[in-house]
Amino acid sequence: MNILITGASGFIGKNLRQWLLQNRPEDNLICYDVNEAGKLVEYCCLADFVFHLAGVNRPDNDAEFDRGNKELTEEVLSYCREGKKPPVLLTSSVQAEEDNPYGKSKKAAERAVAAYGQDTGAPVYIYRLRGIFGKWCRPNYNSVVATFCHNIANGMSIEIRDPDFELKLLYIDDVCRCFLGAIDGRVDMESGYCVAGPVNRITLGNLASVINSFRDGRESLRTPDMSNALVRKLHSTYLSYLPDFSYPLLTRADERGSFTEMFKSSNSGQISVSITKPGYTKGNHWHHTKTEKFLTVSGQGVIRFRKIGGAEVIEYPVSMDKLEIVDIPPGFTHSLTNTGQTDMVTIIWVDEIFDPNVPDTFFEDVFPKGS
Repeated sequence: MNILITGASGFIGKNLRQWLLQNRPEDNLICYDVNEAGKLVEYCCLADFVFHLAGVNRPDNDAEFDRGNKELTEEVLSYCREGKKPPVLLTSSVQAEEDNPYGKSKKAAERAVAAYGQDTGAPVYIYRLRGIFGKWCRPNYNSVVATFCHNIANGMSIEIRDPDFELKLLYIDDVCRCFLGAIDGRVDMESGYCVAGPVNRITLGNLASVINSFRDGRESLRTPDMSNALVRKLHSTYLSYLPDFSYPLLTRADERGSFTEMFKSSNSGQISVSITKPGYTKGNHWHHTKTEKFLTVSGQGVIRFRKIGGAEVIEYPVSMDKLEIVDIPPGFTHSLTNTGQTDMVTIIWVDEIFDPNVPDTFFEDVFPKGS
């Protein structure tokens, strides 16, 4: 199948191209942008399906709205009539119901597509989109999410006029997934138009708060609530605007080695990295309620346990040669000893974020006195 994408270098177009390449590798993609005007006839005549994404939303003058939205759509449709009369998917806007030059031009494009479907019998799909966000979206243009993510990630200011204003947002991957379904005729309809979803709702003030928390997380090590689908999508979008992908961590070190916290989660505790030097032992403490998991990923050593009040010492040899997790239960004092010749690196998960005011950590040697 020959699939034509107009506006292929735009935000939606770039994402859709990748979705098509990955999910429909057998298809031939034909990508059109305004600098290829001479090829539009050829491309439309070859097409078996058309994604008409090209349009104008911020021209230098109002007359360009008609040229970039209404007239370009009519031109594409006229060439499609000369070819295979393919199905056409149009990206319109919720502004099509508004009495403004942009809305009027999008409404005229919708009418042209609907008429094409009636005249040719070809399926047509008109999507009135709003608030699309995700990677590769242009900041300080039409997307508040892109603007907030870009500006906050780059240490720039943002403007919030009404923090209680509710936004209705569509994530680009959800939109692309719906568009791929339309190729096979699988669409959801509402009030005569195709709908993409799910629609994510958030106030402007909360949006700014969430994105600011991503920035602050580099210092606090707090991870966002990934159980919230919108937060996860916003976090993914925010990371795509970072000017620098790496950041330092605070490491506490002594002669025994070092300890570095990686990240913390209110729901899932925290993860840290422990490095133990050859011949040294770390730990020799126990917890009432706190639990941990140890995973040695480099070097070798032994993890020892003794039940509080008991005398038996239990040993678990660990090494990078056999990756296995050792659970650290409450009520057992435990230690970690490097028995090798190189640094021993252990990933440690704890079921709660460490609170120095309630540490639930009590020191007691694994080996009883006199043993």
